[in-house]
Amino acid sequence: MTTFIPTNMQGSGRAARSARTVIVSGVPAGLLSKDVVADILHMHFQKRKNNGGDVEQVVYPTVEKGVARITFEDPEDVENVLKKDEHQLKDKRLPGCYPLKVTRYCGAVFNCVFSLLNMSVFKDEFDLEDLIQELKKNIPALSFGRLQSDGHISVEGPFPAIKLLKDFLLLKAKSLSEKDKREQNKSHQRPKRSLRQQRLSMETSNSIPDADGGKQVLILDTDIYHYMKHFFFKKLLVNYDVVISDDIEGEITTLYIRNARSRSGTEQVLRVKEEIENESVKLHNSLRKERICFEGYMGDEKQKYKQACETVKSHYPAVLVIPYDTHIDIIGNSSLTFKFTREVRRKIGSQKSKLERSCSYGCCK
Repeated sequence: MTTFIPTNMQGSGRAARSARTVIVSGVPAGLLSKDVVADILHMHFQKRKNNGGDVEQVVYPTVEKGVARITFEDPEDVENVLKKDEHQLKDKRLPGCYPLKVTRYCGAVFNCVFSLLNMSVFKDEFDLEDLIQELKKNIPALSFGRLQSDGHISVEGPFPAIKLLKDFLLLKAKSLSEKDKREQNKSHQRPKRSLRQQRLSMETSNSIPDADGGKQVLILDTDIYHYMKHFFFKKLLVNYDVVISDDIEGEITTLYIRNARSRSGTEQVLRVKEEIENESVKLHNSLRKERICFEGYMGDEKQKYKQACETVKSHYPAVLVIPYDTHIDIIGNSSLTFKFTREVRRKIGSQKSKLERSCSYGCCK
């Protein structure tokens, strides 16, 4: 059985990858090969003079131009590099000095999941340790625990990476099933293998078909769902005669996709499911979230922030603003969310300065 748990509920042990990762923007693009740039970044964040530490992984390039992800061995190194006032990328292979902006990996807000995977279904055909090493090599975004004697292993990673894991293992299971077909006349292993494949599919899939085939169920990160609902669903549903309903439970949202008409076939439902899955993968790689917390703020102060967000929002059509009683979430790509939040805070600061000057003037009179 596969269990999905938000990473902030994970038990003791090594810190989640998201807690050990920073986003670096301002990386010079187009000057050197991507491998050389990744090496320069690795060296920069290893150096103690840059408040760095042991670097586990450098992801460059990413889907955003000039942006890299740096993952450290120790989460304390994240805090250290964030404390440094400015990072200047210097190297003899670069034609100049380039200022970098280092921010916390806000992508951690987009849910990673903790999955308990049963690999014992493969033990008759594969060395499980070798299979795990192959998975680590092919899907580096995943973090694996220790393989247990009963074949169970814990896996942590974002939804897209978990989906890749599912597809990879199902491909392995399919190859075994095809092997069984070729050996059908020699043995009776095919029924057993088919059962294994069916079991694996049930244990790893985040898409669950209804018994009558007329409904599809998808599990998405709630923030990504909100973004898709606002910017993507209306355009999508123009082309299909389907109905989408949701069940939001904290950080995870379950989508139910059904035909709008009972006599319609399943083809449109499957197409919509596939388009949502593909779009969610793209968004998971590109979206970031900034949060303005209201802790210690009174009602009037909260309202000022909400009004400031509404004013600024007109200049950022690709940013989604979700107000709550305790905070405001700003969702979009990393550069836009950063600029949006900075502009809101500047606007609030300007209002406070005007109010203070007004009070000071009144007192002087």
